[in-house]
Amino acid sequence: MDQETEMLAPDAAGYARAAALLAQGELVAFPTETVYGLGGDARNDHAVASIFAAKGRPHFNPLIVHLPSLDEAEKIAVFDTQARELAARFWPGPLTLVLPLRPEAGISHLVSAGLETVAIRLPAHPVARALLAAFGGPVAAPSANPSGKISPTSAAHVAEGLSGRIAAVLDGGACGVGLESTILSLAPTLLLRPGGLPAEEIEAVLGHSLETGGNAAKPNAPGQLTSHYAPGASVRLEAMAPAPDEVWIGFGPDSAGSDLNLSESGDLVEAAANLFAHLRRADRIATERGATGIAVAPIPERELGRAINDRLRRAAAPRG
Repeated sequence: MDQETEMLAPDAAGYARAAALLAQGELVAFPTETVYGLGGDARNDHAVASIFAAKGRPHFNPLIVHLPSLDEAEKIAVFDTQARELAARFWPGPLTLVLPLRPEAGISHLVSAGLETVAIRLPAHPVARALLAAFGGPVAAPSANPSGKISPTSAAHVAEGLSGRIAAVLDGGACGVGLESTILSLAPTLLLRPGGLPAEEIEAVLGHSLETGGNAAKPNAPGQLTSHYAPGASVRLEAMAPAPDEVWIGFGPDSAGSDLNLSESGDLVEAAANLFAHLRRADRIATERGATGIAVAPIPERELGRAINDRLRRAAAPRG
């Protein structure tokens, strides 16, 4: 059933209204440094179930719990020395840790999809931090978009996909990182999802390279489904030039004539910030032209390029 979606400003009144809605079991979208999240009280089964319903998200796909401080995080998950070291180095920021869930934490079983672990992070965005402080509790929040579609990096993107399905959107402007958080499991140590924190920075702290893990059939963290982040048009990767029926997203100075360029200078940070917005724009251009596909230039498989390519491969995957 449709409901009116309020647009809230990032001020005292907006934070108070958003916190009150969360306390009532309603859903509020809010900005993080990565993408906009769709927040609900992580302790409230009905609120968490509503997140899955609003997104059309499979219930076997776990959610990330957002918290304001390490003290609050330790009430929910069991931290060892390594987890504390990573938290001290990278929190608040775009790193999610998958840790053993404390049975007494009071987190809805829907958040962890029945697993004995929980994904948690401390967002760095000042609007997210202000909302978490105002609410005073754990907030479960996947990306604020219909499941499988392009993640939102602005309040307008959220409204395009979820207006009428959620109570409010807290508008904090464009997201700076533009890719979802990097997800790291510490039981055992595995990179479950490349993201806004380059794996190389984590490896420098750990002193060893990271192995990758994850299971699309039975995810143990978000972002592992094979087909994800998908625009309406088909996506072709490693394209040095477009076909006649394709919109071309370039990268770097060698993509002359591209319709859009993730970064003309070849800056992977800029490319990451532009990725989802450019996929949305390319999809609109394709519709306007009657084109059937989106071609994307090669992206280096290093630093944030690993996360960009992960999202692009999922966007290009066959759709069920």
